[in-house]
Amino acid sequence: MHKAASAGDAAKVEEMLLLQKHGVDDRDKMNSALLAPKESFHFHRTALHLACANGHPEVVTLLLGRKCLLNLCDNENRTALVKAVQCQQEECAAILLDHGADPYVMDIDGNTALHYAVLGQNIAMVEKLISCMANIEVRNKV
Repeated sequence: MHKAASAGDAAKVEEMLLLQKHGVDDRDKMNSALLAPKESFHFHRTALHLACANGHPEVVTLLLGRKCLLNLCDNENRTALVKAVQCQQEECAAILLDHGADPYVMDIDGNTALHYAVLGQNIAMVEKLISCMANIEVRNKV
């Protein structure tokens, strides 16, 4: 399922969920081939993390419709929202925020989604996060 979510194959993700071969919040196990090309090696992500990192809003919407947990963290304490913002996937990030994703979650470096939006110089995402009550006073570990 993680490979299908990463590739944006919503039909395959839905089929796997319907057949109950995978749970909507199952974690991947060290499969670096599923990650966006710019990323370093990570694991323990959900299909939602992978769909967001690779910019597949239709898969994100499908998973949210199946009641996936929005704020699960990977091994670096990054949520799907943080991954979407970090990977410049605005549409995915907006969908997550519209469904109540928590903009306050900090990763292991103390960064929030807002930190990554600022780092990426993504003004539209900064504005969206602030409109969703992201804390502009949070300091990271740097």
